Amino acid sequence: MSGLFAGIDVGSTTTKAVLLRGEEVVTREISATGASARRTAREVFERALAAAGCAEGDVAFVMSTGYGRRMVEFRTDFVSEITANAWGARFLARDAGAVRTIVDVGGQDSKAIALDDDGRVTDFAMNDKCAAGTGRFLEVMARILEMDLDGMSEAALSAARAEPITSLCTVFAESEVVGLVSEGKAVAEIVSGVHEAVAGRIGALVRRVGLRTPVFFDGGAALNGALRRALERNLDTSLIVPEHPQFVAAVGAALVARERAEGANEPASKDDG
Repeated sequence: MSGLFAGIDVGSTTTKAVLLRGEEVVTREISATGASARRTAREVFERALAAAGCAEGDVAFVMSTGYGRRMVEFRTDFVSEITANAWGARFLARDAGAVRTIVDVGGQDSKAIALDDDGRVTDFAMNDKCAAGTGRFLEVMARILEMDLDGMSEAALSAARAEPITSLCTVFAESEVVGLVSEGKAVAEIVSGVHEAVAGRIGALVRRVGLRTPVFFDGGAALNGALRRALERNLDTSLIVPEHPQFVAAVGAALVARERAEGANEPASKDDG
């Protein structure tokens, strides 16, 4: 049997592919999901194969995950993003102690996942109905302020204080931010307030499942330093952030693929199906 296993994470915003051999992530690829998740999944998989210098036949098992996991036509099997995220977080944080809470913030949704002492999922909460508390909220605010996300994060980190954003709805928050700009409020303080507002929504999600440390922070939004700082303040704890936070679920899917291929039973966990 080949020692190469693939994890494909088809998210609403981006699609990720990783190839795993033993304890090593051989390669990782990412692309905007776009209009065709099926086509994008195939493209990122083929790019990962090319980067690793191998062929599709060299991969023993392909596990898909994410909202589009059923759209990956070349998959061997699929697993939910909750389970995949838990496997990936445990693996990537193995040198930092057993993870007890996972915060996953992507472009269109956010999740809080609670793990027991054995690393099994015991509960989770998801925000996938409202943009507030997701990367999409930050994108909307960046557009209004005519900034990119990196610039907005840098400005927030430089602010001496945060201008409170009281609206929980993205539409109303948009109007509130426009109003603050027209009042002459400092842009750095406004964007600091925006990050604090997002952290507040995420923090509430975490408290629904029960905050236990250590806390692992992943998803594309984990690349945002201002959001990380705001969330650490909200939760009153430091966060473990992996080097490539967008790929955690893909890594987890590859790990589940390896376990499944080797005939081991995946730990039972409460899951989203």
